[in-house]
Amino acid sequence: VNPHSMRALVFQMPGTARHDREMAIQAKRNLSKTTDPVERLRLKCLARGSAGIKGLGRIFRIMDDDNSRTLDFKEFVKGLNDYAMMIDKEEAQEIFRIFDKDGSGTIDFDEFLVTLRPPMSNARKEIIMQAFRKLDKTGDGVITIEDLRGVYNAKHHPKYQNGDWTEDQVFRAFLDNFDSPYDKDGKVTTEEFMNYYAGVSASIDTDVYFIIMMKNAWKL
Repeated sequence: VNPHSMRALVFQMPGTARHDREMAIQAKRNLSKTTDPVERLRLKCLARGSAGIKGLGRIFRIMDDDNSRTLDFKEFVKGLNDYAMMIDKEEAQEIFRIFDKDGSGTIDFDEFLVTLRPPMSNARKEIIMQAFRKLDKTGDGVITIEDLRGVYNAKHHPKYQNGDWTEDQVFRAFLDNFDSPYDKDGKVTTEEFMNYYAGVSASIDTDVYFIIMMKNAWKL
């Protein structure tokens, strides 16, 4: 990777700053127009940027003490509160009912997050997965610092050049773009990558533009 494209990659991570700002503004604007409770929760998450939905997922995961990957209503409300989502109890009940399809009193939070994610066409999902596979050098479904070593040369990064950061710190900063803002573990799963780009995707109207952006960003 030549120095310029590396620099571009680190500083303009596809869809980071500019798209994030546009998307957050758009989400806040749309909030006043919709009464659909799921759409309102989605927009409230997106108003926090691309990692908004993923951040909520992380909170639910932390709360899931018994690893059942399900939440009851009390846990659901607590998760929303911990994430500072201001939702009244009636609206929370309505959302919970929508997701508790079998009326068991619990919801599957993977299903919840997939439904909360802004819908994407198959063409968009496919290009996102192409980028993921390119980065996931080891092919184990998780992108780590080790994977990046084989794909990018950190030595061109200005902070590496002026001695501020080590090579690993450059890679870590890169991974942090996709990681949850509240629980960065330096590992990016397919789901996190997809959630991140679902956020970016929400601010881009056409598939064609989204695909061109991804191809340019990741040299696909």
